[in-house]
Amino acid sequence: MAYKIHSQIHSRSVEKMCELEGGGIMVHNPNVFVYNAIIGAFLNLFRPLEGLRYYVDMLRNGLTPTSYTFSALIKSCRVLSVVGFGETVHGQVLKNGLALHVHVQTSLVDFYSSLGKVIQSRKMFDEMTERDGFAWSSMISAYARAGDLDSARSVFDEMPEKNNASWNTIIHGYVEAGNVESADELFQIMPKRDVISWTTMINCYSKHKLYREALELFDEMKRTGTRPDGVTMATVISACAHLGVLEQGKEMHLYVMQNRFKIDVHIGSALIDMYAKCGVLERALVVFYKLEDKNLFCWSSVIDGLAVHGYAEEALAMFDKMDKEKIEPNRVIFVSVLAACTHAGLVEEGNRRFLEMTSKYSILPEIEHYGCMVDLLCRVGLIEEALVLIRSMRMQPNPVIWGALLGGCKLHKNLDIARVAVDRLMILETDSSGYFTLLINMYAEANRWADVARIRAMMKERGVEKILPGSSWIEVEKKMHQFAACDNYHPASQEIYLVLDVLDSQLKLIGYAPDFDFVM
Repeated sequence: MAYKIHSQIHSRSVEKMCELEGGGIMVHNPNVFVYNAIIGAFLNLFRPLEGLRYYVDMLRNGLTPTSYTFSALIKSCRVLSVVGFGETVHGQVLKNGLALHVHVQTSLVDFYSSLGKVIQSRKMFDEMTERDGFAWSSMISAYARAGDLDSARSVFDEMPEKNNASWNTIIHGYVEAGNVESADELFQIMPKRDVISWTTMINCYSKHKLYREALELFDEMKRTGTRPDGVTMATVISACAHLGVLEQGKEMHLYVMQNRFKIDVHIGSALIDMYAKCGVLERALVVFYKLEDKNLFCWSSVIDGLAVHGYAEEALAMFDKMDKEKIEPNRVIFVSVLAACTHAGLVEEGNRRFLEMTSKYSILPEIEHYGCMVDLLCRVGLIEEALVLIRSMRMQPNPVIWGALLGGCKLHKNLDIARVAVDRLMILETDSSGYFTLLINMYAEANRWADVARIRAMMKERGVEKILPGSSWIEVEKKMHQFAACDNYHPASQEIYLVLDVLDSQLKLIGYAPDFDFVM
């Protein structure tokens, strides 16, 4: 215990020295304890390579490393993914007779698993004469990281005394593997849950688009008296954004303020996204401008919010401001930039930004970027140019790309290219009725009833049926309600249809005539 306190004091002192001297540390006749503090401090400062250099210097000075030296060294090798150096350190562990030290062995289990060498990790684990909770958790994590959940569960089940770390590790493994059911099953029988347990499961629901379940679990977490952390809050605010539940989103923001959470880049970007998605762009901008630090996700959220709300020029100006602040854009932010150009019909600007992705930022366009460009060209009637772009793509166009082209053909009544798009969609989505319906409508508008009959016969021959309608969500008094076309399942459906009938009558009175320019 005395050594541990001594090491922590040294570590804090060294961190301060690193900040003051720019990393240059001058200590006369340092002993092994000083070297251990220096190596550990550089690891904590995310500068592990410098720690390795001091280890080499330590050996040159003829000092013998201890188990604390090797624990920090192996962790540094794991962070840097330096295989050769790490294996050399392992050899020196054996040479110095520290091969059976539990902390060193645990570090080695973790080191080899981070390199994908699970067999070597298991070998180290099996050689351990004693195992603490961290050792068991490291082996579970090794298997989970490799995607071998059966082996991870086997080690977990063998564990004599399971701690929270082991429970959280196996649950996280199932979450990463997409096995929500198994993750939930373990979470429900977990004897004691900490903030990591709750956050892992909330993130699991959110990751798999079970946003309502994520918010319900957050409420349950608060009822148990467990205080959420910043990661929890960012996750639940993001869930509110996806559901479009403004009132709950505001409550989350209030909770953050009342509990004195620091609005960092994670919570900040989630709040910006939530307010923008819920239609309150002004609040999104207030959060953005109040942030002390802004990372790429914050900029991305505000640019996307401006683009979605039709403020194309402002979105592009915000991107240029970000660029001046030397923040490197990524693929995601360019989707928002191109979407802004699409909404405003800025063809030249869109083309310029699309080309700059590769020429200026070395970002190769992905399917989403091509989709934005096809949509942009189609909206302004450049159907032929859109087809040329599709045929020049560096990957195979997917149904979304051909669907955007078909939508443009419908808008600008281009039956020839519509036929090309449908031919491709018939191969890519054999059982989808949407594009058939669109083509039928186009033929009907052109009074080509023989073609309408032919496409309908083709649909019947292929067994293609009209898909079920999509659903919509609405928040009323903090509760979510789901609706679909011709839906009679809602408990208040009779009252809803009565209101709709009244609205329909009032619209007719003021001269509104619905557009029935479709045949299916």
